[in-house]
Amino acid sequence: MCGSWQSDGMSIRDWPEGERPREKLLSRGSATLSDAELLAVLLGSGSRGKDAIALGRELLGNAGSLGALLSSPEQQIRAGGLGPAKRARIAAALELARRSLAEELQQRQSLGNPRDSGDYLRARLRHLPYEVFGCLYLDNRHRVLAFEELFRGTIDGASVHPREVVRACLQHNAGAVIFAHNHPSGVAEPSAADRAITHELRDALQLVGVRVLDHLVIGSGEPVSMAARGLL
Repeated sequence: MCGSWQSDGMSIRDWPEGERPREKLLSRGSATLSDAELLAVLLGSGSRGKDAIALGRELLGNAGSLGALLSSPEQQIRAGGLGPAKRARIAAALELARRSLAEELQQRQSLGNPRDSGDYLRARLRHLPYEVFGCLYLDNRHRVLAFEELFRGTIDGASVHPREVVRACLQHNAGAVIFAHNHPSGVAEPSAADRAITHELRDALQLVGVRVLDHLVIGSGEPVSMAARGLL
């Protein structure tokens, strides 16, 4: 909502100039806009009787939160009347945000604690409707080399193959690695299968001189660090 103004069938173009999202952004700065107003600027216009802010609110409502929308795959970005062009615009903006997080992570001198990588990994994996197991590859000084999704599906010994993880680490010339996977249920408690495969991968990577620094489990809240839990 822009101040006390509501759409009531009015186009945003009919609103006072200082209350229109785009003009408000340019005159007062982007930080003064609500999440829905920022989405409205991206959308440009409404659709099917909804102004752009109402469409932005619906996008947020369907996702559940801005964080969930940020993590949503393209096919899950939906709202009534949202056409292909607007979906593509939103998806492109969200991908830019994810890449910005990745760039910030890669520019750090080194990763000192689980929180350094947790924000990026949560943005990549949180709210996916399926489980994904990925690796954050680091050099010997714990600087980020790359992140890669390796497996999809239930995380257990049948779906995560140590030989493939070892091969990927060697291809990236990694000196260390951080594992991460998500729990679509939202509960980030490490399971017995999570602990078992982590130990199996750790033992396999020790043979080629790659250290396992952590395994982060991504749920609806803060990521759970298995290293911090003493489970490595």
